[in-house]
Amino acid sequence: MGMAFAAILVAGIAGTFTDWLFMGVLFHSAYNTYPEIWRPGIRAGADKGAIVWASALGFVMSAAAIVLCALVGIGGIWGGLGVGLLVWIAGPLPVIVINGMFVKIDSKITVAHCLGYLARLLIAGAAAGLLLPLS
Repeated sequence: MGMAFAAILVAGIAGTFTDWLFMGVLFHSAYNTYPEIWRPGIRAGADKGAIVWASALGFVMSAAAIVLCALVGIGGIWGGLGVGLLVWIAGPLPVIVINGMFVKIDSKITVAHCLGYLARLLIAGAAAGLLLPLS
């Protein structure tokens, strides 16, 4: 249980930094390609609440991937990375791509978000693969 908590903590913190990189820094100017799609508070820079909630949900996503690794008995980094990849293909990838087809948003943002969630889930899988077998 302690190593699972450690894996969640490590993956959640590392995932927060990858979120910042992929969803905040990469293609930052592309967010203003269609400024009308953003909520007024977000456009005005009042995004602290949204960032806190998004970070909390990112921890939940990382934890879910790690728990899934534990449930299926992943023992090693390659298995953990495989679970992370499959979770990404089953969840965030299609949702983000489909939203990108219907919501007026710069395609660079769609790509950046896909890569950001891939990074988060691969980190979670790697953390599970490295830390869970030691518990």
